[in-house]
Amino acid sequence: MPKVYFIGAGPGDPELLTLKGRRLLDQADAVIYAGSLVNPELLKGIKADIFDSAGMTLDETTEKIIQYHSTGKNVVRLHTGDTSFYSAITEQIDRLKAIGIDFEVVPGVSSASAAAAALGQELTIPEVSQTVILTRMEGRTPVPQDERLSLLAAHKASMIIFLSAGLAERVKEELLAGYAPDTPVAVVEKASWPEQRIVRGMLNDLPQLVESAGIKKTALILVGAALAASESMLGKESLLYNKDFTHEYRNRK
Repeated sequence: MPKVYFIGAGPGDPELLTLKGRRLLDQADAVIYAGSLVNPELLKGIKADIFDSAGMTLDETTEKIIQYHSTGKNVVRLHTGDTSFYSAITEQIDRLKAIGIDFEVVPGVSSASAAAAALGQELTIPEVSQTVILTRMEGRTPVPQDERLSLLAAHKASMIIFLSAGLAERVKEELLAGYAPDTPVAVVEKASWPEQRIVRGMLNDLPQLVESAGIKKTALILVGAALAASESMLGKESLLYNKDFTHEYRNRK
């Protein structure tokens, strides 16, 4: 039976597409991809009919899926990053469920992971932060009142802010409700792409950092004390490999 596959294309680097995603992409009869963000290198050499969804509506993408599915064809809906957040797959899946079309979601590598990798660090440092918050600033798309940045900032966790580089002044004002002005920040533009850029500094300087670099979109804002780990040695070690820490796979040495 034909199926619709929602695939996370990864952050940009074609080699960060999963093996399963690559196989399904190569076998697809039709591919509808988010042309504004997905790297077109991923589409080179595939046999499928290709449609750029950047200028299409939900009705139009659904019609295209139905067109191919009704003739026994497999369709790939290719989204940037990972499908689990900010991918807008929910409303598409609702349409497919309503008309009885089978689908499968294939996860991808998030730009959040790619940004942390670009900084060369993990975001959960022992005794510093064990929580990562993925969120966005309210813009044209509303954010629930209980999820305002000012409230999330109270946790002082590692935070990655999507879709908000053009709102840097507001982001700073909201974050200062919880984070100290000298909290480390990093802005990663187009993580994993050849044109990737990184700017770093302190939270209080965030708007100036973004403006000086000319960054307006396609960038993540990272904030939190854990970011200091990629600029200096914090001396914090997990218990996992500590010689005095025992568990089912290792006795004390």
